Amino acid sequence: MKLRGLYAITDSQLLAGKLLPFVEAALKGGVKLLQYRDKSIDEARRLREAEALRECCTRYGAALIINDDAELAARLGVGLHLGQSDGSLSVARALLGRHAIIGGTCHAQLELAETAAKEGASYVAFGRFFDSNTKPGAPAANVELLQAAKARINLPIVAIGGVTLDNAPALIAHGASMVAVVHGLFGAGSADEVERRARAFSDLFNPN
Repeated sequence: MKLRGLYAITDSQLLAGKLLPFVEAALKGGVKLLQYRDKSIDEARRLREAEALRECCTRYGAALIINDDAELAARLGVGLHLGQSDGSLSVARALLGRHAIIGGTCHAQLELAETAAKEGASYVAFGRFFDSNTKPGAPAANVELLQAAKARINLPIVAIGGVTLDNAPALIAHGASMVAVVHGLFGAGSADEVERRARAFSDLFNPN
């Protein structure tokens, strides 16, 4: 699938008790790529949730990837996202096969992105671009980095970290193929509002 558009990332605390209805609303609004991110040790619950999310993504023509759990990704036949300390991209590629979507966190370093590309990444993710609830701290990445990456790396580029409807257009204009959103999407009071936000983000990639 073409990796362009809205990339949603789940948050187990933010979505406690409402994971499926809020994710389905986001998918209705046009999410193209969904990352299931849950760092808990409850493997049975994580498997149940991931299976339900896979079915939901299939219904809406989106792709599911799992954060930092290659075994779960392989079990479900879905993609994977790895941070810099989460294991080897090349090993994950060998495990999941050549068609799986596998992304890598590259922080704000082009060198990490170039290495990820050589190891078989499907996309590279840069951030944090703005202050973020998920990973607070001073932003490390800027739009110049996106431009440089677009010139040097022949892969889709994901921008993450404090992305909102207000700041996403500049990221897209400077080369982001996808914007990854957590609170800016799921920090809504209702499923209807999640869908509205998702649609608004998706519309940024399809200007009339």
